Amino acid sequence: MDVLHIVKPRFTVIGIEGSTEEGDGFIQRLWGEANARFPEIENLCAREEDSTFAGFWGAMTDFSRSFQPWEDFRRGLYLAGAECVEGAEPPVGWTKWVIPGFEYLRFPCASFSFSEAVAYVRENGCSIAGAVQDYTDPPTGENYICVPIRRLAEG
Repeated sequence: MDVLHIVKPRFTVIGIEGSTEEGDGFIQRLWGEANARFPEIENLCAREEDSTFAGFWGAMTDFSRSFQPWEDFRRGLYLAGAECVEGAEPPVGWTKWVIPGFEYLRFPCASFSFSEAVAYVRENGCSIAGAVQDYTDPPTGENYICVPIRRLAEG
């Protein structure tokens, strides 16, 4: 599959939050908890017209929570969760992030590593405009790296 250019307006993710400060394996622990507790947020999830879930996100932001890239691409916050309807409120123990709109280059994980995706962006004259996001397409189970190349105007 090729690299896709996508435009994603502002969206909401509700998930389990953690930090790189928690050490190795923290992302897997977050996903384990999020998956085990998924029934708690299932009714809040955004859905496509065919009723499939809109998406599962490994959302990232810097420690300032301004959706800038992780410091040195190694230090920041991570939210393992699901795309939810606008205005959804998280249950106790869950965290809600409203991710600003961006234009992304979307790379299939089966074909690109993180470092290869970043190199591709730079080699093609683009800049990284925010935190990179991981996306899983529910109908196919395919995983993607979404590299933001332009922040959308809010409005």
